[in-house]
Amino acid sequence: MSTQLTIHQRVHTGERPYKCGACGKAFSQNSTLFQHQIIHAGVKPYGCGECGKAFSRSSYLIEHQRIHTRAQWCHEYGGSLEGPPHASRRRAHAAKKLHECGECEKIFRWRSHLVIHQRIHTGEKPYECGACGKAFSRSSRLTQHQKVHTG
Repeated sequence: MSTQLTIHQRVHTGERPYKCGACGKAFSQNSTLFQHQIIHAGVKPYGCGECGKAFSRSSYLIEHQRIHTRAQWCHEYGGSLEGPPHASRRRAHAAKKLHECGECEKIFRWRSHLVIHQRIHTGEKPYECGACGKAFSRSSRLTQHQKVHTG
């Protein structure tokens, strides 16, 4: 059996043979374990040129940079925030509370999106199918699954 197929099958079986020695968290791929272990090492080589915040992965930095490069339009003000006259308004928008995952540093604008995301780390699946017992982390995935039973 190919390596890629074995890795894919772990999605269905839930097998996670690679375990972190520092915290016990398990992973389906060795490469994912390696990425995770960087968190414990405290290495954050990817720094934001705008605000100085540092991240352990380049993908986290890219996600973070959205708060600085997001289209500069104010819905409260009803206009563009481009140009020097609007610098204070831009700073106020940048200071608005964003929600960061404590596990992987991913940033969310809405707390509800963070809560859903955190289920990846906790394994929580609060939505259970009444027909077969299969559980899901999102209600939308349960709704989609239930079509299997209803046709």
